[in-house]
Amino acid sequence: MARVVLPEDSTKEISESIDALISLLFESLPRRDQRNWARVYLNGLVRTTGKKTIRNIAGTGASSVEQSLQQFISKSPWDWTPVRRSLAQHLERTAQRPLAWVLQPMVIEKAGDRSVGVGRQFVPQLGRTANCQQAGGIWLASSEASFPVEWTLTLPAPWTGEHLRRRRAGIPDTARSLTPAQDAVHAVQRMAATWQLQRRPVVMEVANCDLPQSIESFTLQDIPFVFKVDGSLPVSFGGAGRHKPGPHTAPARELIDSLRSQRRVVEWTRHGRAEGAVTLLTSASILATPCEDRPLPAPSTPLLLFGAWTEAALLPSEFWITNIGDRPLAQLFLLAKLTDRVALDFTETCEPVGIRDFEGRSFRGWHHHATLASVAHAAKLLAARGRDTEGYAGPARSAATRPAGPGRPAAAGPPAAARLPAARPPAPAALPPRPLIPGQATRREYIR
Repeated sequence: MARVVLPEDSTKEISESIDALISLLFESLPRRDQRNWARVYLNGLVRTTGKKTIRNIAGTGASSVEQSLQQFISKSPWDWTPVRRSLAQHLERTAQRPLAWVLQPMVIEKAGDRSVGVGRQFVPQLGRTANCQQAGGIWLASSEASFPVEWTLTLPAPWTGEHLRRRRAGIPDTARSLTPAQDAVHAVQRMAATWQLQRRPVVMEVANCDLPQSIESFTLQDIPFVFKVDGSLPVSFGGAGRHKPGPHTAPARELIDSLRSQRRVVEWTRHGRAEGAVTLLTSASILATPCEDRPLPAPSTPLLLFGAWTEAALLPSEFWITNIGDRPLAQLFLLAKLTDRVALDFTETCEPVGIRDFEGRSFRGWHHHATLASVAHAAKLLAARGRDTEGYAGPARSAATRPAGPGRPAAAGPPAAARLPAARPPAPAALPPRPLIPGQATRREYIR
């Protein structure tokens, strides 16, 4: 499906999409007036120009509407989890079936210090220290579209350790101060355990010292993953066979670069662009990813490290670790690049419906706003898809992911053992320097 830009006269279609989602997703809200205020807020998110604050949504002079929306968003005790779960289940049934769950960080810079979770903290995405909130979205992503369905808000230590601040923000007793990656991992685990979704590979970027715990947590629940890692990450490899010395440890960048003679040429189309791209890929089985303060026990089945060279790069520039061993390298790369699909939809749809715009100070209000922004995002994309799906059949699916039909039960996905990688290819015993030889790749793959 090509990129769709909604015309100005599409308000009616979006409103109809919102009405349909209200009846499907908000059954857990006990009162009709709550569902009516959800409808008002959702229509405000997609129609209001400028910042999507409660005051702007209510309109000038509409003080009673503003008060009611303030009550509904910031104070009403309705549970956002059933709404998010219903949204995810609905999207799995009706939208383009997701290929992965993609974790997208979101940084919201603030001027003051009273918004829940705000604090001065170093933000890797910005490369500097900022006064901000750090949040994360879990997106159901395919190559055609992506949808946020779950959100985390990272709470710096003062927000969980200072009783008065915690009480004023309404932070629940169960909330703890974790890193953004830890918050994301816990959210994925909850989704996998309780949301009754078909389990998909999790794609996310993980810092070196969050990686051992992330791998361990997902391995315990048989959750497939593709983690983007830094090239400086030390990895262990080799030593598995009788005549293979080792194991050795080296930075991921050095290991991948030593395998440049085994590179494959992959031609693919970037998300949101018409022109093609060329990337060189190679991979190696690894045994573990040690960390200074927490070594990871070697898994029973090797992990796979793969890396990419862009068109003009002399050295590999991107690196991923996965426990998926039953897919071609080109498909793993396609999964990894779904982060680009999410980034595009975040910029073009999620930001315009105001995901960053909440100005309240309560933990509950932030999550209510994020939930409704997710529904507004889905309403816009589903309305666009409804206008653009004539004659669109979608890509072919394998038997493992094909939807149920007459005489064909729904697939439960590959067994746990199939999600973990078989050893491929063997890692080298040493890391001799290799010159770059143009045209040395031995295989060409295509991603469409």
